[in-house]
Amino acid sequence: MTNWKEYKLGELIETVSKTFKFSDKKVVFLNTSDTLEGKVINHTLFEPKKLPGQAKKTIQPNDILYSEIRPANKRYAFVDFDSSNYVVSTKLMVLRVLDKEVISPKYLYYFLTSDEIVSYLQMLAESRSGTFPQIRFEEVSLLDIKLPPLNVQNEIVELVASLDDKIELNNKINQELEALAQTLFKQWFIDFEFPNENGQPYKSSGGEMVDSELGEIPKGWEVGSIYDVSDVIYGAPFKSKLFNQENRGLPLIRIRDLKTFQPQNWTEEIHPKGTKIYAGDLVVGMDAEFRPHFWLGQTAWLNQRLCHFRPKKGFSKLFVREIIRPQLAFHENSSVGTTVIHLGKGDIDTFKSLIPSKNGLLAFEELSNSLFDSIINNSKENQELTILRDTLLPKLISGELEVAEVMAENKI
Repeated sequence: MTNWKEYKLGELIETVSKTFKFSDKKVVFLNTSDTLEGKVINHTLFEPKKLPGQAKKTIQPNDILYSEIRPANKRYAFVDFDSSNYVVSTKLMVLRVLDKEVISPKYLYYFLTSDEIVSYLQMLAESRSGTFPQIRFEEVSLLDIKLPPLNVQNEIVELVASLDDKIELNNKINQELEALAQTLFKQWFIDFEFPNENGQPYKSSGGEMVDSELGEIPKGWEVGSIYDVSDVIYGAPFKSKLFNQENRGLPLIRIRDLKTFQPQNWTEEIHPKGTKIYAGDLVVGMDAEFRPHFWLGQTAWLNQRLCHFRPKKGFSKLFVREIIRPQLAFHENSSVGTTVIHLGKGDIDTFKSLIPSKNGLLAFEELSNSLFDSIINNSKENQELTILRDTLLPKLISGELEVAEVMAENKI
């Protein structure tokens, strides 16, 4: 680290507040909600005259978009695309490197999005009075940064980017597998075009259909309750006063953890009605959003206001998920008049399910399980890669570890 140099970030970057010049061309407007963990997640086109008042700033490749509000929400993105028809909100800082021979823009991005810096900026935001926890460029400019030579910066960027690329590839593969699983379910259990005994699509090949309370279904199939295909197990009311953040006992799954698979609380309490959830188990939150999730985190207790759908023998997890998905959405969309909507046991009691023939279930289970296993394995690998990335990044940018050392130890 003898050739590393110390700077205030304000010596290396500027904030861009250039006013967007209106034209007749449609543009993409980016607000804070349109960025997440390095990516732009929304590219909606607007007529210039219909843009909101906060649409002010122009951007260019290698800029960093960083939300001024709640840094811990990770609303940031790196501009690695043609941004000539983009305009961004005044609530997004546009950070631009002054001299790329001194600091790599992507290295700066990794520095600003490291857990340590995000946590520090969140602390500053929460210390300010106001409606929303917010930071300013002045605070970002006062951050201290130690810079290695540019070639070392590029090596660090290449290493961390390789982990990001692998995570992104797994995400794309999983999206394709998810689409295939849903297509397969629709083909078999909505369109009824599963293979008949001759390997032909059942319904379009003249397969006999009969009336049911859910409409026409194949002969020999039935309509039953959700309890015919799955047990429903409810979370236990663990005592919040016994929660800890020191990893004592087992982690506890709360609704907020279903999107991250990273519980924030542990408990040593052994509740008599406690249920352990394992990777791949199907879990649903019962407040605000009723979405089915395959749990991808470590083994944990199921807290109250969540439930676990455990398929009965012969029924796959993907089958149960697709059966409950539209019924959960119906109850979510039809719940009005309250600030926070709730799903109750009485609602779940009304859930119906097709009960296909035993042969059809066996064939679907064999196909869907291979898809499910691939999705879970890719997701678990992403969890491991994310932990590795977040562990290595602060050590690399502080000089505690060198790239060659990391690659040798982790076989990257």
